[in-house]
Amino acid sequence: MNTENENPPSRKGDLILEMRNVHIDGFSDERWHEIVKGVDLTLKRGEVLGLIGESGAGKSTLGLAAMGFARPGCKITGGSIMFDGIDLVKASEDEKRRLWGSRIAYVAQSAAAAFNPAHRLVEQTVESTIDHGIQGEEAAMKDAVELYRSLQLPNPEEIGFRYPHQVSGGQLQRVMTAMAMSARPDLIIFDEPTTALDVTTQVEVLKAMRDIVDKYDTAAIYITHDLAVVAQMADKIKVLRYGEEVEEAPTRQMLEKPEQPYTRSLWAVRSLEKPEDISDDIILSIRHVDAAYSDVKVLHDVSINLPRGRTVAVVGESGSGKSTTARVITGLLPPLAGEVTFKGTPLPSRLKDRTKEQLQKIQMIYQMADTAMNPRQTVEVIIGRPLTFYLGLSGRAREKRVIELLEMIELDESFMDRLPGELSGGQKQRICIARALAAEPEIIICDEVTSALDQIVQEGILKLLLRLQKELNISYLFITHDIATVRAISDEIVVMFQGKVIEQGPKTEVLEPPYPEYTELLLSSVPEMDPDWLSNLTELEQAAK
Repeated sequence: MNTENENPPSRKGDLILEMRNVHIDGFSDERWHEIVKGVDLTLKRGEVLGLIGESGAGKSTLGLAAMGFARPGCKITGGSIMFDGIDLVKASEDEKRRLWGSRIAYVAQSAAAAFNPAHRLVEQTVESTIDHGIQGEEAAMKDAVELYRSLQLPNPEEIGFRYPHQVSGGQLQRVMTAMAMSARPDLIIFDEPTTALDVTTQVEVLKAMRDIVDKYDTAAIYITHDLAVVAQMADKIKVLRYGEEVEEAPTRQMLEKPEQPYTRSLWAVRSLEKPEDISDDIILSIRHVDAAYSDVKVLHDVSINLPRGRTVAVVGESGSGKSTTARVITGLLPPLAGEVTFKGTPLPSRLKDRTKEQLQKIQMIYQMADTAMNPRQTVEVIIGRPLTFYLGLSGRAREKRVIELLEMIELDESFMDRLPGELSGGQKQRICIARALAAEPEIIICDEVTSALDQIVQEGILKLLLRLQKELNISYLFITHDIATVRAISDEIVVMFQGKVIEQGPKTEVLEPPYPEYTELLLSSVPEMDPDWLSNLTELEQAAK
């Protein structure tokens, strides 16, 4: 897109993408099988199509195909993909590469895997824009700062000079969005772009994305499992299941009156039951903890108690100190002051100084199961390693216990020889849960463990965690930005802001008015299943200024 002309003639409504009878095959279990089965898709300039469906529906595969791209292990086997008159199925790799990063951009779910750790953020933000000759270096760098500002990044003039590991996951996700927007592409594929963001940040990013689409007549495919988010972004919604289209309709019509039973099941409100009659004994206590990265203090007098057999949810926006608190608990970040006690005994502040038993009793499940497992190790090896390290099991005894753990997470022994790449997102997270359980811990820290999963799989994982808690009396410290998850799973809630605990107490108290100002902001920022919610929120904010 030519950015020299600030006010080019509007082409909104012109057809930009047409996919007809697209078939895509994937290779697994030593054979090719069809994963997208004859799907059609049309998109106009200035229009956003929401692609939804559960894990394995083919959403991301179809979104990548809109760029003329098939991920390793996949191939486009049939149909046509026309982008502004260019047949991407027949186009050469050179032709497609000239489009990628200039006229077609992609925003991935995992920002951590999308950046080169050796280069500063701003260099990567503007690289494609400069390489394609869209802007010169000075203009592109200046524009990057404005994009950072529009995406509500802190210190927009300076943050670009940091390296990827020096910003939070939510901040990195916003920088990746800026990178995609830098060239003002004609088509953007948003693949779960707000998954890693807290609710307050998510609202600002959604506004910025929608503003870009409106301002530059950009077409967008928005892939998500968050129905409330897609309600804010999409003009129309396409529902996929098992690689086939279930139905497609304008957003308002789809929300108000979906035609197919499967779509109605996605829309259904779910509820979970919490275990009862659990001890109030405090198993873990964080007392007056301060912590810093280099000379930047990030935790300020943090105190949290975790009762045995209960779930304490830690909520707050990106950079509030949630994950840093987890790093202090696990010994990955020694505190400047304060202490962490387990069953009343202070834990050594450094991981290397802790005993094997202390390490064993506190385990962690990470947000991105993809990057938390060695892709070359089988499920048996992944689950079996802590069995050998902590419990000394080997041979048949270890194999038997792996099978028992698989049954515990509602999988069977047929999964033992599979590699992570042969598993769905929900199955990968279940394997990570089994690996944590293998150590026989008393505490599990769950760091955004359901944020990357669709609604149906989320429900299954939460039910599994609650069942395991009831059976094994495990305590969970549940780090999340998803208020719906907090309502479903927590007994107590800790609200953090700028490295401080600003509110904590039983769920029934924290989630009932009156609220402290920041807690009210968090709750009011949760998207609703109403296409007008974001617009109404924006109008209210403008009226308040």
